[in-house]
Amino acid sequence: MKSIYPWQESDWERLRELRKRPLSGLLFKGSQGIGKLDLALSFARSLLCQQLDESGFACGQCPSCHWFSQGSHPDFRLLQPEALSQDDEEGEGGESEKKSGKKPSKQISVDQVRALADFIGMSAHQGGGRVVVIHPAEAMNLNAANALLKNLEEPPQGLLFILVSHKPQQLLPTILSRCLSFALAAPDATSAGRWLAQQGVKNPAEALAASGFAPLQAVQMDEQLGSGEREKLLCAVRQPAALDVFALADALQKTEQVLVVQWLQQWCYDLGSMKQAGRLRYHPGEEAAIRKLVEPVDPLNIARLQKYLQTAKREARHTLNPKLFFESLLFSYRQLMLE
Repeated sequence: MKSIYPWQESDWERLRELRKRPLSGLLFKGSQGIGKLDLALSFARSLLCQQLDESGFACGQCPSCHWFSQGSHPDFRLLQPEALSQDDEEGEGGESEKKSGKKPSKQISVDQVRALADFIGMSAHQGGGRVVVIHPAEAMNLNAANALLKNLEEPPQGLLFILVSHKPQQLLPTILSRCLSFALAAPDATSAGRWLAQQGVKNPAEALAASGFAPLQAVQMDEQLGSGEREKLLCAVRQPAALDVFALADALQKTEQVLVVQWLQQWCYDLGSMKQAGRLRYHPGEEAAIRKLVEPVDPLNIARLQKYLQTAKREARHTLNPKLFFESLLFSYRQLMLE
């Protein structure tokens, strides 16, 4: 039962070769939104399947595949933050949050890692291998990472840890040294664009570019591309001299602050790229407008703006007054673009 994305064909063939090697730790790494977790789960499912097809995919019919589909396979564990684990129990999680007053954790705790002790100590239910997928691995706090390290240093026979990470540089060097690094290939535009069209994305090329060539994020980006708030922002920043800061800040105040900063970061990335290299990444349909816009702008001001937006993105998660935050953001943009 084939269960990978079109751009992962070569990755799958590499994984089939890895099956021939004894492994205790495998690190899936690559940018966010390219399907690393889905590939890791497909690989884990194939490792546990009793009747692989000719391409190495799980059959989808055997008892092992049924257990896996139901989330009850005795030889498999998925370790991830509580905030991600509640995706399938949104209503129940929401009620729990209201009662406790606490938001689900975005970290993988040491208690979660220690809870694997019984699983690690048991023999395989089917007499074969066992798999633990940790996603995203950088979400482990320091204590959790050290607890995992003990298991990686003395792994039980037949147990494979698959760590999935967007930011492997944040993992402990000792953990990195005990895992075989597996870098996922970047999605090619043709297969990713075709897949996006199949998902009903109206502007596959534009959505793919705006997402930084991350197809899974491009599906969500397609909704943003058609949003009135994003269009208002881009229309305004094309003409800094005519930018009405107060009116635009008022129009954006109900939009997620981090999202607005990301839109501006993508816009400013293309300003700098056009100024220095004559190329665009995120706004392929805006070449004429951006070329004209950046012609009189000092490259140092574009660099200052990009640095400012990095700081603003961190602050965006903790703002108490969105309107004032957007006013400051837009004033800074207008000032640096007109100096």
